Amino acid sequence: MDLLRHLRFFVAVAEEGHFGSAADRLGMTQPPLSQGVQRLEARLGVTLLTRGSRGAQLTTAGSALLPRARDLLADAESFEAEALRLRESRGALRIGVVPALSDWHVAAVTTEVRGAAPSTVITTTAPTADLVDAVTSGRLDCAVVHHPALIGTLDCGAVIRVPRWLLVPAGHPAADGGSLRALKGLACATAPRRHGTAAFDLLLDTLRAKGLDPVFLPAADDRAAVTAVAAGRAFALTTDPSLRVPGVVRGPAAGDDLALRVRLVRSEAGPPDAVVAAVETALRRERS
Repeated sequence: MDLLRHLRFFVAVAEEGHFGSAADRLGMTQPPLSQGVQRLEARLGVTLLTRGSRGAQLTTAGSALLPRARDLLADAESFEAEALRLRESRGALRIGVVPALSDWHVAAVTTEVRGAAPSTVITTTAPTADLVDAVTSGRLDCAVVHHPALIGTLDCGAVIRVPRWLLVPAGHPAADGGSLRALKGLACATAPRRHGTAAFDLLLDTLRAKGLDPVFLPAADDRAAVTAVAAGRAFALTTDPSLRVPGVVRGPAAGDDLALRVRLVRSEAGPPDAVVAAVETALRRERS
């Protein structure tokens, strides 16, 4: 018998509390559903459900086994999804990037890499710690991560400073330029510390050296940061020099000490030097 199929029958009936409703949910008729649950019970040697005028009720054994059935189905779906990912990425170059890089930079990286090593390029966006794990385990070929960061035994390229611009709420005194001290009272919307502990601490130290000691507002990406700025709650830094949205003023470049520091990491079995050079060229490219 198809164990996973019959486990789906059992879980559907248990969650719906009725064979008819479960059959509708699964897009089938009730008789084969009922027969499927009976076959499952016969194989397991226990009664999972009682049938009555009030519908289907879990037995003691059914209640105990339902969580395990859900876990098995979830694992099967995860297994199939991973197999699909491997099939679709076969022969492709898999690159990871941190969310702090703008869409323009990600597109530039993809274009440069395709020119250096013609192939399908699959890009994944994730925090530095996750990217390092993915490259180490072989799920990614290489990744652009924050610097500094713990990278274990991975090979790493040069540290590249990507310019960043200050984003301030429209109407705020700091929107007219001037010292960063004018930002006092605003939170700093940036990626949470767990996304890159060392990089976060470096940003904090740099802001303190400039006379700021802000509260930090977690913002997983530019969209979340821009939303917080537009709401008047925070200031933020962006690598997109042309970002223009209502309620937000893009100030001058924030300075080299507040630039986004990144580097490419790869394993020994990672992509060739030509790919590394292409990524670094894209990150250094100035937007016209």
